[in-house]
Amino acid sequence: MEDNSKLRREQAKDELRKGKKIDTSLYEKDLKGLVEELSIYQIELEHQNQELYKSHEEIQQSKDRYLDLFDNAPISYLIVDSNGIIKDINQTACLLFESSKNKLVKKKITNIIHRDFQDVYYIYFRSLIKQKYNQTCDIKLQKANNTFFYARIQGIRQTSLATKEPEFRLAIIDITIQKEMELNLLIAKEKAQEHDKLKSAFLANMSHEIRTPMNGILGFAELLKEGHLTDKQQLDYINIIEKSGTRMLNIINDIVDISKIEAGLMKLDIKESNINEQIEYIYTFFKPEVEAKEMKLSFKNTLPAKEAIIKTDSEKVYAILTNLVKNAIKYTEKGSIEFGYEIVETQGRASLQFYVKDTGIGIPADRQSAIFERFVQADVSDRMARQGAGLGLAITKSYVEMLGGKIWVESQEGVGSTFHFTLPYNAEPVTETINQQLATSGKIDTIRNLKILIAEDDEISEKLVEIAVKILSREIVKVRTGVEAVLACIENPDIDLILMDIRMPEMGGFDATRQIREFNKEVVIIAQTAYGQSDEREKAIAAGCNDYIAKPIKKEELLALMQKYFKK
Repeated sequence: MEDNSKLRREQAKDELRKGKKIDTSLYEKDLKGLVEELSIYQIELEHQNQELYKSHEEIQQSKDRYLDLFDNAPISYLIVDSNGIIKDINQTACLLFESSKNKLVKKKITNIIHRDFQDVYYIYFRSLIKQKYNQTCDIKLQKANNTFFYARIQGIRQTSLATKEPEFRLAIIDITIQKEMELNLLIAKEKAQEHDKLKSAFLANMSHEIRTPMNGILGFAELLKEGHLTDKQQLDYINIIEKSGTRMLNIINDIVDISKIEAGLMKLDIKESNINEQIEYIYTFFKPEVEAKEMKLSFKNTLPAKEAIIKTDSEKVYAILTNLVKNAIKYTEKGSIEFGYEIVETQGRASLQFYVKDTGIGIPADRQSAIFERFVQADVSDRMARQGAGLGLAITKSYVEMLGGKIWVESQEGVGSTFHFTLPYNAEPVTETINQQLATSGKIDTIRNLKILIAEDDEISEKLVEIAVKILSREIVKVRTGVEAVLACIENPDIDLILMDIRMPEMGGFDATRQIREFNKEVVIIAQTAYGQSDEREKAIAAGCNDYIAKPIKKEELLALMQKYFKK
């Protein structure tokens, strides 16, 4: 149609040049066609505009959806450019950093990275620039309040739609709890390794400590079998056996005590205690041993006798002072040992501050805190480590803390050590006290002619008890089980005393005691046990026993108990 219109225009031009009249009807027809064609074009244009608007609207909706997803994603996101400048950050990240978008955008990401992790991030970011696939790294990031948290970054390289330049989307996950767990596991592992090391050292030391007194006991017991020994030799050998047995018993008691402390079974027996008397007794007890090493032992009591009585567990205080003085003697070869106490005031409260000072080998600075740990000696790795299980100071520290005090040491290697510990000074007006002491000497013949039942399954223990009580008995009945003990009491209603072992076959001592009490309320029953638990006496009394004695049984203690119940 357009070609025909053009041809007619050319013809019209020729006719106008020739002066002829132009037929306009044909042009009107062409014009009408053009209008119709323009109308079609307009409709098509409007349709195209509508499609374009719709596409623009969809693009905008997609953009809004992306921004919404980015901003409200459950994961924190940062977008940084190749220079490490933060271009954008979502709301989740703002909450994580406890900051606003305005304060973080346009800052360098290194501003929020802990200085110890700057190099880690630099290496990571360089690798991220070179490669497009996801990579992760763990670093420490800073919050707005200047606190830090552990984060795992997962980054991906992409191209900016706006600038066509590379940019990097970093997903950030807070892994602080995970890292703390890992650190705790690492610490636990190191402690376990240290524990294994200490356990190995302890077992080696314990083996030595047990075998040494056993060597003395068994070796000199063997020598006693030989003939032609003088009385002095026999007495010397017996004294060595006794000392070796005492040393082994101390080791066993330490192990039992530390076990009870760790299990929370150690109990306090709070009563009036004269501190001056305890100091003086310990001085008298250790003086011969110290002087035998050609050293000087001295003590210092600050308070007058009437003000030196406090309420505490006297046995625990005695154990504390004894452990510290024994330790001083062990590690001192020349010079002197001094111990005592003075009154000090801390936080408005009066305390007794004790000290044990020696001129011994001293303790290296890096071992001064470790010595209070169980199974540890200051020279635990030294082949020349002194005698001891490495439990004394751990027990001492526990006792001090149980009594409300604290303990510490001041020491210089090669010069000496001073151990300090405190106890609350809770003195009260002195009341009249009566010393009750069970004498084992005197007229023991007043309690002769007892009929005694020994219930003991161990032959050696039975023989030892029989020898101890034979002087006071007219008849001794011996049984090996709890059942036999009950039957013996039924068959012998005139039994005066039962020495009841707690652990026996068929029926234990406590159960046997309960059955005997059903038909005999009068007979005196003394429980004897090798168990070391502090509540053993209470269990014995609850079962119906009159009293309790712990093994190894000493003749003097057993006779004292018998005198307590049978003296006339």
